Amino acid sequence: MTSSHERPEPRFDWFIPIDGDGAHIGTLRAERPPTYEYLSEVVQAAEENDFYSMLIPTRFANGLFDQGAPLAETWTMVTALAARSEKIRFLIAVRPGFVNPGLFAQMAATLSQITGGRVDLNVVPGGIKGEFEKMGERIDHDTRYERAEEFIAAIRKLWERPEPVSFDGKFVKLSDVHCSPGPAGETPKFYLGGASPAALKLAGTQSDVYLGWIGPVEETRKHLERARASFAEAGRAPVFGVRSHLVMRDTEAEAWEETHELLSRADDSVKAQRGALVAGTSMVGAAAQARAFDDFRVGPHLWNGISQVRVNCGSALVGTPEQIAEELLGYWRLGIDEFILSGYPHVEECRRAARDLIPRIKEMIERERAAA
Repeated sequence: MTSSHERPEPRFDWFIPIDGDGAHIGTLRAERPPTYEYLSEVVQAAEENDFYSMLIPTRFANGLFDQGAPLAETWTMVTALAARSEKIRFLIAVRPGFVNPGLFAQMAATLSQITGGRVDLNVVPGGIKGEFEKMGERIDHDTRYERAEEFIAAIRKLWERPEPVSFDGKFVKLSDVHCSPGPAGETPKFYLGGASPAALKLAGTQSDVYLGWIGPVEETRKHLERARASFAEAGRAPVFGVRSHLVMRDTEAEAWEETHELLSRADDSVKAQRGALVAGTSMVGAAAQARAFDDFRVGPHLWNGISQVRVNCGSALVGTPEQIAEELLGYWRLGIDEFILSGYPHVEECRRAARDLIPRIKEMIERERAAA
């Protein structure tokens, strides 16, 4: 593992809730719909509180409330939100196969130019069970990762120079395609996740940051060992990030009480929709997030109750700011240098995290770096 002195400064990111938001989740409709006006408030709160970047996911149906509830489309929304900000970065989720790589390279480069280089890409080859099929996509799980490798490789090639580029892959065919101008400043980083062998192989060869969902520390340690082996096989050095929700209050009892309040109005039909998406899924990470535990308590401060109503990341760190900072320190010790956080509602919890949590964890990390 890289020594603490050689590692980058830790980064803390926030989340753009394109499904909607509120103090209660899993209801038929969000208390705060994902309008441009509201999501702008979330971005402004994160920027004002000095978060490094914001993750915006990609969905084909609402993944937190009823599947037919309002949902903001990723690329259109993030382009508009970028105009409401000055310094915060955007980590934009994209699914290979739905936009031609030659066109997408131009789209991403243009947004990078508009924002002054504040764009990174979270490539999502997998997906929620049945979601791809709704859009006419029939490629199986592992083949999606093969296609994603060509998608990234073609885009990297297009960004290398403004001259015409050709690419003759199994899935990507480009003939004398131009991308001019390319991205502004530093080339956008590619973030990749996934826990399957196909996902780890792709991450090792193509990711600039390997991003996982929060899980038990010991399981995370073993998983990062597998990821490191994939990077080593590709002759590359890994950088790791983790995605987690927060339920944070002044006392531990209040925090756990808040977990009950958060889901107190969840609708049975929404729970049934989410349960159907997990049952029999080929997505290793999604299945792990939704495992059964008594009272959904995965560990002393790790709770996966959100998985009852939310697709993908369904776990949260629960406790006081001091307790959650200690938990995050444990993940930093494993080699994780970027933390993508969120909490409900996102405006208020963004400010709480910036005020009560991030200064603590930064101070803890700095002490450990100094003592190493």
